[in-house]
Amino acid sequence: MDRDLTLFVADSVQFVMLSFEGPDLFSMAGGLGIRATEVCTCLASMGYETHLYFVGDPNLSPQELFKGIHLHRWSQWLSSANPGGCYMAEEAKVNDMATSLPEALINELIVPAAQKGKLTVILAEEWQTVPTVLSLRSLLEKRELSEEALILWNANNTYGFKGINWNDLKNACSITTVSRYMKHLMWSLALNPMVVHNGIPDRLFNPVKEEDKERLKEIFPDLLVSKVGRYDVDKRWIMAIKSIGVLKRQGLKPTLLARGGKEFHRCEVKAEAHRQGLDWQEIHLPVGSSKETIFAELEKYKGADVLELCFFVPEEFINIMYAGSDCVLANSGHEPFGLVGLEVMACGGLVFVGSTGEDYAQTMINSIVVETEDELEIVEYIRTLMQDEPLCRRIKQEARHNAGQYVWEIIMRDLFQKIRFIAASKGIKIK
Repeated sequence: MDRDLTLFVADSVQFVMLSFEGPDLFSMAGGLGIRATEVCTCLASMGYETHLYFVGDPNLSPQELFKGIHLHRWSQWLSSANPGGCYMAEEAKVNDMATSLPEALINELIVPAAQKGKLTVILAEEWQTVPTVLSLRSLLEKRELSEEALILWNANNTYGFKGINWNDLKNACSITTVSRYMKHLMWSLALNPMVVHNGIPDRLFNPVKEEDKERLKEIFPDLLVSKVGRYDVDKRWIMAIKSIGVLKRQGLKPTLLARGGKEFHRCEVKAEAHRQGLDWQEIHLPVGSSKETIFAELEKYKGADVLELCFFVPEEFINIMYAGSDCVLANSGHEPFGLVGLEVMACGGLVFVGSTGEDYAQTMINSIVVETEDELEIVEYIRTLMQDEPLCRRIKQEARHNAGQYVWEIIMRDLFQKIRFIAASKGIKIK
């Protein structure tokens, strides 16, 4: 990367991200794990020293160099006693991070960097890191190190907002969020966060092999719909299931490939599928299964109306689903950003999104924007698209073009400019 793109001399700044989630399967509970990993990977690839502190797998090394990122697996002693994932014993881990991490950050990273004339930029994610941010700010002031570190705290969602002391937080750091929708929601809290959008890695633009898309079409020749996301009411799984039911009753042969989670709402979604008269089948495979193995399992169950993928689906196959489905439903009712929609667009797929935080979406231009909770809205759009292949091609082409504006390298330029502004407002100079 040249200086015009990075905006910073590489040896003038180091980045530290604080997040519960990270690249370990133990820590990859949702979109935050992807965000944390991709942000840090991008920063490291641009030549910046980058550290990621997260609640990592207790069976892996406390520190590791991964894709140029310095990984720091925190609270492993708690995770060993609570092996169900990074959010198990969440409160204890929040407290452990707040009491043990600030001192370590100052002694091991911030002070040594300051001695070399390097600024430390802290990127903290979500409500779980708020106590750590407050403790770190207090300790920096106590040790007269306030000018050696900039702290940005980012809201990816509204989860945990009720427990945050916003006055303390906005005095301790600068606040960012991921979309204009989230910014406007936070206005009601007397906050005015800066928007730094989520991004996607440029590898998503690598073309999906035609033979893989054709294989998917051979298995599901009529109408293939995919949906990936947590089983959460906000994701409008019920609406998606009802749309499949309507399409089936209209004489079509739709199949829904579903990749959800273990959330309780799954029971309600499955019950709705039964009310719609849909045959729901589960596919269970071990971690690391190849695409050939997945294709073979799909072939076995191709007569089902809903096929739930109850295993860790590798990115390669997720991309095949996105590119090879007739459409992908990311039709959330409350979506702070809508990362799935952007990923589908990059892969060359056709995505239905909601109308909240999806700042990138333009209906009938690069996506289909669903405005209501009525399943007939999805049904009628699908029927229109099935009869207009040129329109589908135009939407997909525009989608890939627009998604290119959200690769992480471009998003980082926006982040860096905001960091420059924050530093200037505090009288801190960056090379």
